[in-house]
Amino acid sequence: MAVKTLSCRVLSKLFNHGVIASTNPLSARDAAAAAAAAAAVLGRSSVRGYYNAGKPRHTGPGGAVHARVVDLRSDTVTKPGPAMRQAMAEAEVGDDVMGEDPTVNELQKIAADMFQMEAALFVPTGTMSNLIAVMVHCRERGDEMIVGDLSHLHIYEQGGSAQLAGVHATTVTTLPNGTFDLEQLESKIRHGYPDPHYPRTRLICVENTHNIQGGRVLPLTFLQEVRALADRYGLSVHMDGARVMNAAVSQGVPPSTILQHTHTVSVCLSKGLGSPVGTMLAGPRDFISQAVRCRKALGGGMRQAGILAAAGKMSLLEMVGRLEEDHRNAKTFAQALLDCDPLLFNVEMAAVETNILRFYLQESSLSPSEFCARMAQVGEGEEAALGQGIQVLMYPHFGNSVRAVWHLGISHEDTQLAIRKMQFVASQYSKEKLRAQ
Repeated sequence: MAVKTLSCRVLSKLFNHGVIASTNPLSARDAAAAAAAAAAVLGRSSVRGYYNAGKPRHTGPGGAVHARVVDLRSDTVTKPGPAMRQAMAEAEVGDDVMGEDPTVNELQKIAADMFQMEAALFVPTGTMSNLIAVMVHCRERGDEMIVGDLSHLHIYEQGGSAQLAGVHATTVTTLPNGTFDLEQLESKIRHGYPDPHYPRTRLICVENTHNIQGGRVLPLTFLQEVRALADRYGLSVHMDGARVMNAAVSQGVPPSTILQHTHTVSVCLSKGLGSPVGTMLAGPRDFISQAVRCRKALGGGMRQAGILAAAGKMSLLEMVGRLEEDHRNAKTFAQALLDCDPLLFNVEMAAVETNILRFYLQESSLSPSEFCARMAQVGEGEEAALGQGIQVLMYPHFGNSVRAVWHLGISHEDTQLAIRKMQFVASQYSKEKLRAQ
C-alpha cells in the first residue's frame, strides 16, 4: 500500500473504542483512607506533582461511594479494548532481539512507511526512546543538545541524557505555543569546538504536541525554520512526538508532512492511541541500527514482543482518526468553563488545539489544588442535585494551572458529566463565599 494512501486511510477512520472508567464501590473505611491519601496528592501544585501514581478516590460526608468516575488525569490511563486484547492474544511472535518476531517487524514497517522514514524501532517507553535518540545523535560524552526549558525531555525524564549518556543540555525559553525564538536558538549553538572549554552542539530537540503548554501544535513553518537552521550548522533535529498524531489530526495532514522537517521522531502508542505499552522510534536506517544497540544496552530488548506490537499495529492503523473526538470534547469542556456562572475560570480558547486543556482559576481563594480536590469528591447535596455522584479526576499543573486530558476512555457523555460537576462545584463555592461575607 502506498504511503500516501495509508496515511489518508488512517487519518480518515473514526473508531469508537470507548472505555468507561471503573466505578467499583469501596467500603467506607477504604474510601476514607483513599480520600486522605488523595488529598495529600492533590495538595502538590508544583510541576512535579503531575505524575503522581495514586488514583484519588473521594466520598461525600455520608460515605456515598456509588459515583461515576471521569478520569481526566492523563491519556496514559487508557486501557486496550476487546478488539485490541484479541489481537494481542492471537499475535504471531518470535524472538525480537534476534529480529524474528513477525508482528514487531510488521509494526516497524508500518511506522516507517507512515512517517516516511527509512526505518523504525519498537521501544518499550517514550522516555527510553528519547534517550536512545539522544545517545545516537550525540555519540561522544560531552556532546550537547538544545532543548526547550519546559520540554518533557528536560523536565520529566530524570535528566537521563546527562545521567546515563553523558550528554549536556542547554535550554532555550519555551514560548506559550510550544515553540522557541529562533534567534535565541541560534545563539545557543556552540561554535568553538574543539576548544576544550566547550561542549559540541549536536542536536536540537522539539516537542509536538507540547505537553506542559497544553497540547499546543507546533506550526509547520516553525519546524521548517528549525530544520533549516540545523542544516546550516550541521545539526540533527529530533522530535519528541509522543502526541504527534494529535498534531497531525489537528492540522489535517498526514504525520509525514510534519516529520519531513525532522531527522528522527519518537511516537507514543500508549496515550490516545490506546496501546498498553510502546513507542516507535523512527529515522534513517543507520540511525536505527545504532538505536538497536542502545536499546539493548538500556535493557529494552524484549523477546516475544509481538504480543505488544499487535496492539501497536491497531493503534497506528485504526485509532488515529478517533483523536478528533478527544479534541472536540476538550474544546466543549473549555467552552463550558468560560460560560460558567459564576465566572471562576480563565481559558484561552485559541490554545485548546488538541486533547490537553490548561485553565486557570480567577479566584485567589480557590487554588488549583482545592478545586481539583472538590472535583474529585462527592460533595454534600451533590447526588440530590445531579442525580448521582460524579468524581472528576484532574491535577494541579505547571504555572498554577489545572490540567485535564481527554482520551479514548472519555466519551461525550463523560464530558457532559464533568461539565455538570464543574458547574456544581462552582455554584457551591459561590454559595460558601456569600455566606462568609
